[in-house]
Amino acid sequence: MGSPKHQFTREELKYLSLLAEKYPTIQDVCTEIINLQATLNLPKGTEHFMSDLHGEYEAFYHILNNCSGVIREKVDLLFEGSMSISERSEFCTLIYYPEQKLSMFRKSVRDPRERDEWYKSTLYRLIDLCKLLSSKYPRAKVRRALPPEYSYIIDELLHAQPDEDNNQLVYHQKIIDTILSIDNAEAFIIALSTLIKHLAVDRLHIVGDIFDRGPRADSIMDMLMQCHSVDIEWGNHDILWMGAASGSEACIATVVKNSLAYHNFTSLENGYGISLRPLTLFATDTYPEEEDPAKAALLAISIILFKLEGQIIKRHPEYDMDDRLLLDKIDYSLGQIQLDGQLYLLKNPHFPTVDPREPYALNDEELSVIRGLKRAFQESERLHRHVQFLYAKGSMYRRFNHNLLFHGCIPLNEDGTLATVTFDGKEMKGRAFMDYSERLARQAYFDNKGLHKQKCCDYMWYLWCGKLSPLFGRAKMTTFERRYLTDPATWEEKKNPYYSHYNSEETCSMILREFDLDTPFSHIINGHVPVKAVEGESPVKANGRLIVIDGGFCKAYQPTTGIAGYTLIYNSHGMRIMSHQSFESTEKAIGENMDIRSHSDVFETEIVRVMVMDTDHGNRVSNKIYDLTLLLLAYRQGVLVPELPETQGYRIPIPLDSDLVD
Repeated sequence: MGSPKHQFTREELKYLSLLAEKYPTIQDVCTEIINLQATLNLPKGTEHFMSDLHGEYEAFYHILNNCSGVIREKVDLLFEGSMSISERSEFCTLIYYPEQKLSMFRKSVRDPRERDEWYKSTLYRLIDLCKLLSSKYPRAKVRRALPPEYSYIIDELLHAQPDEDNNQLVYHQKIIDTILSIDNAEAFIIALSTLIKHLAVDRLHIVGDIFDRGPRADSIMDMLMQCHSVDIEWGNHDILWMGAASGSEACIATVVKNSLAYHNFTSLENGYGISLRPLTLFATDTYPEEEDPAKAALLAISIILFKLEGQIIKRHPEYDMDDRLLLDKIDYSLGQIQLDGQLYLLKNPHFPTVDPREPYALNDEELSVIRGLKRAFQESERLHRHVQFLYAKGSMYRRFNHNLLFHGCIPLNEDGTLATVTFDGKEMKGRAFMDYSERLARQAYFDNKGLHKQKCCDYMWYLWCGKLSPLFGRAKMTTFERRYLTDPATWEEKKNPYYSHYNSEETCSMILREFDLDTPFSHIINGHVPVKAVEGESPVKANGRLIVIDGGFCKAYQPTTGIAGYTLIYNSHGMRIMSHQSFESTEKAIGENMDIRSHSDVFETEIVRVMVMDTDHGNRVSNKIYDLTLLLLAYRQGVLVPELPETQGYRIPIPLDSDLVD
């Protein structure tokens, strides 16, 4: 007896009729099932995790190019017996910076025959490296990664098949000879180098904080927009710029204040065309005693910011941030402030724009300055391209291949339980709070409805520095105290209890369960807090359940951390942390083949190699195989009519009132 027929539901038939448009014949369905089933049994692609880039473009560019050392490892594996250490370093640098290295080569080698020999040997080596890196991917995926102008040629070179008469070998030699004879070698080398970097990393994860401190966050954004597969988990510095682009005046003032505080105007003025001249003119008139215009501007925007923050706090008592209302705690005649019952003298008691009767009201000149800045932020096309990319590729958190990625923290109580917050009359904690925060962050940019727009923009500021913000992770931001008080005890920013409990495997497992990731091989991957490697702190915590990958890309942090950043590599063999030493310059990297010195620490090795079937993508592939199997069954049972391979016709579904339909 044959197996019983499947009883198709109306919903199944409706979906399968749509699927049949893409797979109109039985053979189309069978071919796709075979391809997908084969894909499930390939090794998973390499994931590359980076965090807290903070505008350090050159270091980011280099680590992105060398894929945290993955390319050098593959070059050593393949060519250790045929190339010296210096030759391998030269070869790696060529892959990282092909245009620059080729320019240097042309100037140093004048003999055409010597050039051609170098081109030929380099092309063969690049092709061999491409073959190694492409071996874990389906051929169709490799084809999609090929540069369009060279796709056919590279595809031929990567998939040579040996034969008894060496016809394929001769054929490929002729291809290389032709590339040389038509003076196309350098363009081909650049194309292969780009492909190698594409194949070395299947997915790039940026776990927050692209902006602020370093000089070229805008250039980092340009590079990320060229990446073939990337996601971003927003950090508090990213949300700050997103809030500024959304129209939050407090976020705009904070962005400007940060740029002035870190003596970094490159991204703001050169990158996004936002002029600080009106602010500087106002500041030098208001604070003539300040000889440095930048210091005067910092002072002026700081006061504007404190006023705007006070207005937000007063609008939102649910933020529970009244302790940050400080302008009304100042005795302006005595130049002192009362905090927590104690009096402190102010370093600079000069507040010419503050009216003690209405300390949080902007005067007319301040209003003009902030409105001008807001207009500049709204009119910067490049800023909005970058912010729209952050929204398209970003989120508050991400569940990816059984791991949980987020930048800051999941707010906890002192006892380690999930902290409850109340917004819009609803109590939330854990995942629900993160989902709520993401909804409001998106509405801040895309929803332009009056009061709701204001509420969402205010919430962007809360995410930047709020008491229980999952992106900030501290009880308060002591910007005022650091600027006006000399006692370092007042500068303390107490961390959320998350940062004491995240060393506990039990706590990390509880958080993973909250996000439906209760598996023995799930991890939390975190950024935000620099790891003090110089003091012996490890980025791997809670018995391997949590990994912190902010090790200090930002140069300002490096004396504290002792290193220049952690990155994480997760491939089919397991996970390993890469710790990096400081990057000197792109010029030295190119001219002297100076790579970033990195150390690899394998902390989790898979007993059985991780395959595509074990990943999120594998789950989607399996679901598609199931759907295609149903379509094949529908064709074979006559519920849907397939096209004949040699004809084009209509697919006529069985009427929905058929007895074949459940």
